[in-house]
Amino acid sequence: MSANELSALAGIGLSLLFSYVPGLNTKFAALAPEYKRLIMLGLLAVFAFGVYGVSCLGWFETGITCDQSGIISLVKAFVAAAVANQAAFALTPQTQAVRSAKFQ
Repeated sequence: MSANELSALAGIGLSLLFSYVPGLNTKFAALAPEYKRLIMLGLLAVFAFGVYGVSCLGWFETGITCDQSGIISLVKAFVAAAVANQAAFALTPQTQAVRSAKFQ
């Protein structure tokens, strides 16, 4: 699995996590849109650097090398994750609990 595919899956997974996990979804829905974006980007950055670290340590083969080209691949993977995350979040229907929490 390539780093871009792995990062895109992480982005989609985070989006689904914040959309459907009870309690977490309502707390996340109550946040201002700017904070939602910052939280997602922060978590995606943590994941991207985690993938880089795991790859550099040799624990998992991601196709990212520990050099300048690896950093460029890391940035590409981060962008792929951010795009997949935002697309999945926009396409994910809101649960009843989230719709209710927005109107309280």
